[in-house]
Amino acid sequence: MGALDGRVAIITGAGRGIGREHALLFASEGAKVVVNDLGGAIDGSGDDRTPAEQVVDEIKGMGGQAVSNADNVADWEGSQRLVNAAVEAFGDLHVLVNNAGILRDRVLVNMTEEEWDAVIHVHLKGHFAPTRWAAAYWREQAKSGKEVKASVINTSSTSGLLGNPGQTNYGAAKAGIAAFTVICAQELSRYGVRSNAIAPAARTRMTESTPGLGDVVKVPDEPDAFDVWDPANVSPLVAYLATESCPANGKVFFVQGGKVQTFQPWTLTDSIDKQDRWTVAELETEMKALLG
Repeated sequence: MGALDGRVAIITGAGRGIGREHALLFASEGAKVVVNDLGGAIDGSGDDRTPAEQVVDEIKGMGGQAVSNADNVADWEGSQRLVNAAVEAFGDLHVLVNNAGILRDRVLVNMTEEEWDAVIHVHLKGHFAPTRWAAAYWREQAKSGKEVKASVINTSSTSGLLGNPGQTNYGAAKAGIAAFTVICAQELSRYGVRSNAIAPAARTRMTESTPGLGDVVKVPDEPDAFDVWDPANVSPLVAYLATESCPANGKVFFVQGGKVQTFQPWTLTDSIDKQDRWTVAELETEMKALLG
């Protein structure tokens, strides 16, 4: 018996990297998988359906069930087709893993409007649109009296939660995804839907091209050394979050190698309070307590 027996899952950006590892592990744990991938380059250009089809072939070769899908997750109608594809192929939908993304790294003073818009579009809208259609499907199921035990797993990043120079577009999108995750958890729990996010650290086309990370994420020279950057290390947590009985909701997890940590959301800490309106001169003095 697999941990995901009977579960139907959509995994976006599943043709390569972390998404591919998710798809293979989900299938090995008994899930029926819709492998979504537009097949584009790291900057989002191009359209090569082969990676998704290859993953489907791998899953079928190991005795699993999967279909490929090449819809653009940031397209409104495409996202609806993606959700419909799962229901049409396997009769239901239980899990949505939003993983697709691109990079257009540039320092702020050199970033173009198109570089900003493209990254925000693929990451933020590419999480929103599939989730919206999946949530509508689950809401209708709940309203009809069916017990829903669904799960959404989003993909954030330390670039957004902790910051990384040269990635204002990517970081802003990934921080937005973390906030989106928490609000989805608050809104969708009434329908039996849980929403969580991961911020993975792994070797992918994106991390290999990120300034300062290329040499860090390389495969260890020692053949027996644990490869903490192997993208397959990330997938067990995602599979756990996708299980029917997982209680986590509204959480964001860092995961790398064998380590899993929870992120603490934005939290109010120290304060000053005059119980009246401040003057600028007063704040010049009193704000020192907050600024350290």
